[in-house]
Amino acid sequence: MKPNVLLMIADDQRFNTIHALGNDQIITPNFDKLVHRGTSFTEAFIPGGSSGAVCMPSRAMLATGRYVTSWEDDGATIPDSQALLGEEMQKGGYTAFGTGKWHNGTRSFARSFNSGANIFFGGMWDHWNVPVNDYDPTGKYDHLKTFTQDPFSTHRTIQLPADRINIGKHSTDLFADTMIQAIRDHQGSDQPFFMYGAFMAPHDPRTMPDKYSAMYDPEAIELPDNYLPQHPFEFDMRAQRDESLEAYPRKISAVKQHIADYYGMITHIDDRVGDIVSALEETGQLDTTLIVYVADHGISLGQHGLIGKQNLYDNSIRIPMILAGPGIPEDRRVAGKALLLDMMPTILDYVGLPIPDGIFGHSLLPQIQGKAGGRDEVYLQFTDKIRGLVTPDYKLIEYRTIQGSHTQLFDRHTDPNEEYDLSHTASAQPIIAKMRRRLRQLAQAQGDLDFSQGEQFWARDEK
Repeated sequence: MKPNVLLMIADDQRFNTIHALGNDQIITPNFDKLVHRGTSFTEAFIPGGSSGAVCMPSRAMLATGRYVTSWEDDGATIPDSQALLGEEMQKGGYTAFGTGKWHNGTRSFARSFNSGANIFFGGMWDHWNVPVNDYDPTGKYDHLKTFTQDPFSTHRTIQLPADRINIGKHSTDLFADTMIQAIRDHQGSDQPFFMYGAFMAPHDPRTMPDKYSAMYDPEAIELPDNYLPQHPFEFDMRAQRDESLEAYPRKISAVKQHIADYYGMITHIDDRVGDIVSALEETGQLDTTLIVYVADHGISLGQHGLIGKQNLYDNSIRIPMILAGPGIPEDRRVAGKALLLDMMPTILDYVGLPIPDGIFGHSLLPQIQGKAGGRDEVYLQFTDKIRGLVTPDYKLIEYRTIQGSHTQLFDRHTDPNEEYDLSHTASAQPIIAKMRRRLRQLAQAQGDLDFSQGEQFWARDEK
């Protein structure tokens, strides 16, 4: 029988939030066990976002293996013409179960899964009162309920599919318990499962059970080396929802509190991931299950003077990526660049199913097995405002906004925290010119010329 696949995704968890991968401040014993049991990518990226709600196109990339510009509505819906991971797994004989956050429309969920429970069709919510859905075999999910989006600051109402609210149960526990029950229900089945478990944490509002909120003392939190009270220049993000969550300038005490709460939520997830793995072991399914753990993006929380993820710094675009299971090398670190959208072809390749035509991602199995080095470069973009390029040696970021144009160049070897912008040095100019040429080539290859600034974005290209 083919191996089971358990794919878990967190919301806002950046790459450097696991103890075993170099963060001594955070408590993650169960993630650490996964790291030691499997292979971790230390340079896993998302290529940016087409919307301030970065999670929506990011999760669409995960489900389809396609690039960030593949949807006119930023991934709010996915066309029937685009193959979906869960759909392809079902074609290959898998039963497909989904729970948690699904931010890409009801139609694509219905195509992806033939079972599920406690499904949230939305972006963010109060963790203690999540409106969720039972699995609808008709795929309609048309039982809409009206909610006030923010009852304390607006009269705006929205409608979401919802069967009920599990009052007073935290989202992390709700979705973890749902996965555990589905694992137990599958015991003894002669059909392999594909399970998709999508956490809402550690996305704000950063509330959690008392055990975790008391776990980290803000005073003991170390500030990141690249902390700034505010960003060095404006780039049309100051009024973004995420950036408005903390006053300017960013006070050290406030940033430490944000990080303490963030770590508490991640440790909560870690505990429940441990319970999920234990359920696999107790039911005799651990040794036949590929476990994949990723996130949809990272977040700043004081780095570079920013709070959110609407930027192209590593703290926002690099993610954890761990694979553990049969045939996956143990305690291995892979430095070759990978993308979240590579997960679809990687999983299909792993279970021996064909990879659909038309997708941008590629299988990471050769890298996992030590047969290939991965990408040399990653093209980055955020809406129509920022473009970037990551190479083995440098990262170039180009800003073109209503508040002006800016260029940044960072040395990836000597400056991993992106603290020292080299763009104004004489020695950097040939590097910038070369990277700009490549940036434009990749933009043209992606069809990425249709944004408000148009050719003006590239006005400073070399001749």
